[in-house]
Amino acid sequence: MTQLPLQAVLFDMDGTLVDTERLWWEAVEQVAGRDLTEADRPEVLGRPVEHTAHWLAVTTGRPASGLAEALHREFADRVRADIVPRPGALALLDALAREGVPTALVTASPRAVAETVLDALGASRFAVTVTADDTEHTKPAPDPYLAACHALGVDPAACVAVEDTETGVTSAEAAGCRVLAVPSLAPIGTAPGRTVVPGLEGVTPERLRSLLPHRLRVMSWNLWYGGTKVRDHRAKQLKILTETDVDVVGLQETYGTAAEELAEALGWYHHRAGENLGIISRHPITAALGDPDVGFYGAAGVRIAVGAGEVDVWTAHLDCAPYGPYESAFDGLAADTLTAHEGERLARLRDALRRIGSGPVVPVVLVGDFNSPSHLDRPEVGWPVTRAAEEAGFADSYREAHPDPVREPGHTWSPVHAEHEDGSGRPEPQDRIDFVFHRGLRVLDSRTHVTGSPRPWPDVEDNDWPSDHAAVITTFAITGKPVGGGA
Repeated sequence: MTQLPLQAVLFDMDGTLVDTERLWWEAVEQVAGRDLTEADRPEVLGRPVEHTAHWLAVTTGRPASGLAEALHREFADRVRADIVPRPGALALLDALAREGVPTALVTASPRAVAETVLDALGASRFAVTVTADDTEHTKPAPDPYLAACHALGVDPAACVAVEDTETGVTSAEAAGCRVLAVPSLAPIGTAPGRTVVPGLEGVTPERLRSLLPHRLRVMSWNLWYGGTKVRDHRAKQLKILTETDVDVVGLQETYGTAAEELAEALGWYHHRAGENLGIISRHPITAALGDPDVGFYGAAGVRIAVGAGEVDVWTAHLDCAPYGPYESAFDGLAADTLTAHEGERLARLRDALRRIGSGPVVPVVLVGDFNSPSHLDRPEVGWPVTRAAEEAGFADSYREAHPDPVREPGHTWSPVHAEHEDGSGRPEPQDRIDFVFHRGLRVLDSRTHVTGSPRPWPDVEDNDWPSDHAAVITTFAITGKPVGGGA
């Protein structure tokens, strides 16, 4: 199973890289005029100055602005006089630098305090610094970590955040980062996507890489009569599957043997359902789902083992007629008539959704040739088939990755039909009718895929792309289980 590459490491400052939690605690005690207790921790640790100042103002009756200034002053004085890097912090920063992994400092402290710490640590160690002054909302909101990822040009799912408080952990996890928690003054519990260790000593870049989620790259592909319209179709299909580095493929129009033959050539697992549907997977198939004798149209699925977890993958092929885009472009039918004609497709999808079920037992991916546009692309019609998938809790992965249908139409029908094949010369409606839906996964990327520049129908036999549909490929992040213990 392929793991995401480590794109960046994002470090909290206070209590994580430098031993300032004690200094901050002492500063708050000085300004409060009393010793702090265990009950005060939630209002003090991991909080921005303004929060603690407001809390003190409520309890003391003093103006919050004056308290914030006093806290800034007391803390900065202590940092300048007594800053101490946490054990292992500088060694980890140096190791990341040697391996070319970018780092960012992400702190709820104001920039003035951060710059004082950076003077001691070396500002050049960090490519980006995000402070309380740089975002509208600071920790526990995700804004600081999202801002750091944006500045670095990285995906939060491929980053590890190093934090020492529940507040900071909440911020990093809300941004979508994996978290290495190194508690300083208060304990931090384990949770999915989070690893808790006693300190940074012995933590290496390789250890951080091991925390990242694995990826699952899923393709939906209508093979078009099994690929038989194109010369050497099986060799071309195998080349495409190898080059795209997909993990699981939901196939339509297999014409009986395609799933088995492709899987055997790749050394993969496969499931055949009827004469038209199949699924091939580099991960073990642990169960077959749905009707194994499904007809030419319908849906079938499998459960696959992915690392320590499982994912259900379904492939669907819905009726090709009547075809809404033709009725709209050629017949001029109104929206209510177009939606009324979607009954057969809608019934087949609802049957598939019933078989899939609604429970969040395992994540589910539903791919297929729906032979229907999306209501997200053509809202003036409100196509009911894709809306039904959405109402069942499924998200359209391509539209998650590309929300603007004008800028990124994502057409899958058709790379070989520019003109309607009846010989009339009418332009063929171009639409997105192939989908990768999901429930319970995180989308990292989604795209359509066509190899080369296919010649138009009927001169297709020498095309490198052996289909009349574009494929859809979505890369998901597969989360792991909570981890605790040593580094």
